[in-house]
Amino acid sequence: MAKTKWKGGTLLAPVPPALVSVGDAERDNLITVAWTGIICSDPPKTYISVRPERYSYEILKKTGEFVINLPSSHIIRSIDFCGVRSGRDLDKFAECRLTRERSTEVACPSVAESPVSLECRVTDVIPLGSHDMFMADIVAVNVDERYIDERGKLRIEQCSLATYAHGSYFALGKKIGSFGYSVKKKKKR
Repeated sequence: MAKTKWKGGTLLAPVPPALVSVGDAERDNLITVAWTGIICSDPPKTYISVRPERYSYEILKKTGEFVINLPSSHIIRSIDFCGVRSGRDLDKFAECRLTRERSTEVACPSVAESPVSLECRVTDVIPLGSHDMFMADIVAVNVDERYIDERGKLRIEQCSLATYAHGSYFALGKKIGSFGYSVKKKKKR
């Protein structure tokens, strides 16, 4: 199979178009970021990378807290809007008709319409170039009860989570396997 070589770039996909909420006693905001992920399991740690010019940057630096709200495909228009408009000029919660929800461990709000929200406390800020990375401990995960089965397991396939890849948004598709299924022992009859 032939491949064409391109210069180094940001083509790692798909990624979540994460709707990040920030806030303090005076103001709050929503910002869409694609530069996020898990960086450690124990303790659970994540990061978001934000340009210093963004309105949310100063709020993040001041409070040291944020919430990663994983979006469903049902609110993708709001996700896109929050990524291209500034909170300096408007209230994105109101403009997008999204509901502020009290977080359980951090002071900034969560987004009620998000099926999964990760509450985070910043531990380090690392300047990287165009963006600064806000590394954080995940101090709480809040899941919409509609997506939890009778055994307490998250039915993530029902959340209709959105993804972002190479400038486009997608809804997650069908399940094609589970972690470890390739080596799982077959049940004896």
